[in-house]
Amino acid sequence: MQKLIAVTDQIAKPTLLLDKEKALKNINAMADKAKNSKVRFRPHFKTHQSAQIGEWFKDFGVTSITVSSVEMAEYFANNGWTDISVAFPVNIREIKEINELAKKVCLHLLVESIETTNFLKKHLASPVQIWIKIDTGNHRTGILWKKKNILFELATEIQNSRNMVFNGILTHAGHTYHAKSKRKIINIYDETVSRLKQVQTNLQNAGFKKIELSIGDTPACSQVEDFSDVDEIRPGNFVFYDVMQLNLSACSEEKIAVGVACPVVAKHSQRNEIVIYGGAVHLSKEFIIDQSGHKLFGLVTQLGENGWGKIIQGTYVSGLSQEHGIIKTTDTFFDGINVGEILVILPVHSCLTVNLLKKCITLDGGEITVMP
Repeated sequence: MQKLIAVTDQIAKPTLLLDKEKALKNINAMADKAKNSKVRFRPHFKTHQSAQIGEWFKDFGVTSITVSSVEMAEYFANNGWTDISVAFPVNIREIKEINELAKKVCLHLLVESIETTNFLKKHLASPVQIWIKIDTGNHRTGILWKKKNILFELATEIQNSRNMVFNGILTHAGHTYHAKSKRKIINIYDETVSRLKQVQTNLQNAGFKKIELSIGDTPACSQVEDFSDVDEIRPGNFVFYDVMQLNLSACSEEKIAVGVACPVVAKHSQRNEIVIYGGAVHLSKEFIIDQSGHKLFGLVTQLGENGWGKIIQGTYVSGLSQEHGIIKTTDTFFDGINVGEILVILPVHSCLTVNLLKKCITLDGGEITVMP
């Protein structure tokens, strides 16, 4: 803790703090779930985006990973990872980079259109593993699970290609992020698996043999205990968690492993508002709506003996501009805070916060960087 005190004494601008012990516990818990269900654990690295943090996963037996871009795949390939899935529909304009990457790693790609599949059929220079992206209800990307003819046509094109290996079907049930209860999240997971299995059965009846099932959202992976109906899970946010996951009951506040240390720059007693140096360019403009109808752009804590403490009740980030954050609070908390102090903001969406701040400080004073 002495190192953290020394570090925070020098903080002059918004700084991301990481509780490594919490992150390791989060990794261990999810790895154990996958192991107990006998499924492949392919964590999504878009949350932490760090080669250093990636090494922590190896201690829990992780050998395959998910990323969100070809650029991120290149970064982790250059840091020793050899089994990488790009969980984003193929961008055919990156075919040169895809071919270079496929020469050195086992590369997994997502397709959801005949146009993309035909392009890859003509331009892939090395074998790649192909997954068909399925829309099971999120309605962002993917082929709707009911579209048997389109799915059959796409699978046929993949199977008839020299450099495409048909691995299976994949989905991201992002609509769990709109669920209002643990039961609803589990219901969405059950529905998702049921729909994937229907697609799997349809394709098997059409003559396709090896069809694996891959799912990946953190809310479901945090709430569900048995994944034996699928072949792999790809959660990402669980490594750090955040206020959004807390609001979904996907985690407790003790599992949130990152917070942004922000200097207090002003106080306005007539409004019980504290102004911090920490705005949208640090925290993002993601928000949740609390039970009173307030927009929350982050929750507030203070540094304690072992990191940050409990969430301060009646206190939240109520608004953000580019560099400013406005904290609404109680009389008692307001009176106890001085200009120049450091408050720790638990972010609504840790993935975006990490992407904005680009590096973090561990509680023992170590520095961790992310991909440039």
